[in-house]
Amino acid sequence: MKFGPAGLDKWTEPVSFDVTRERLAEYAAATNDPIPAHRAGDVASPVFAIVPVFQSLLEPALEVVPTSLFGRVLHGEQDFRFHRPIRPGDSLVSRAKMTGFEGLPKGTRATVYLECRTASGDLVNEQYVTFFVRGFDTGSKEGSLGPSHRFDESLRARAPVAKVSQHIDDDQTFRYGPAAGDPMPIHLDEEVARAAGLPGIIAHGLCTMAFTSWAVLTEVAGSSVDRLRRLAVRFASPVLPGQDLSTSIWAAGPSSYAFETTVGDTLVLKDGLAEL
Repeated sequence: MKFGPAGLDKWTEPVSFDVTRERLAEYAAATNDPIPAHRAGDVASPVFAIVPVFQSLLEPALEVVPTSLFGRVLHGEQDFRFHRPIRPGDSLVSRAKMTGFEGLPKGTRATVYLECRTASGDLVNEQYVTFFVRGFDTGSKEGSLGPSHRFDESLRARAPVAKVSQHIDDDQTFRYGPAAGDPMPIHLDEEVARAAGLPGIIAHGLCTMAFTSWAVLTEVAGSSVDRLRRLAVRFASPVLPGQDLSTSIWAAGPSSYAFETTVGDTLVLKDGLAEL
């Protein structure tokens, strides 16, 4: 049983998505986003970019990953590259391809590249999504993986420029799932989550990322999504409803910021990077 390199770099069929003000506002409310333009649906919050491409997200893996391993797939990293914000009235077209994989002692990581364009062909955003297939080493490395966004440990020598506390509501997953179009039962069904070896229902990783996105925007970007060019994280540990997040943000360059998010002493998002 091996990954199939012949399936790399094969584009999925394009998927269309029409953006409405109501859908943008619903997503902002589902992620407790306080930015008025997001709450009103005037412009999409950054992580809403996953919604138009969601149908294309796992499809490329069908060409590469043995289907018997799909139950072991975890969302490892997410890297957004923004060319312009999503706005109500946009007609978007998305497609995806798997670009590479690498076998490791504890599992195999694989990268899917997605692009989202307007119906007229203008690039709106690009995304690199890294999956991790736990407990299966395919034994080789093929193609290319997502670009790096490692945290620079030397930044810890100085204080963060901002630290933001946030709360994941008890009903967060039940609001986020419909708003994002993500019906995964580990976020909605206690028994299914426990059967999967989890302590119970867990928050969607992209919901946690959405929380940190508005923390970054409000603290270092004047709440303006138009300024954001890149947003990347690595998912380190699950977050449970009812828990409190703490996001620390460091200046990493003239227009870039590194960040990480914890629950208590547990790191839940690592290698965070925002470029303005």
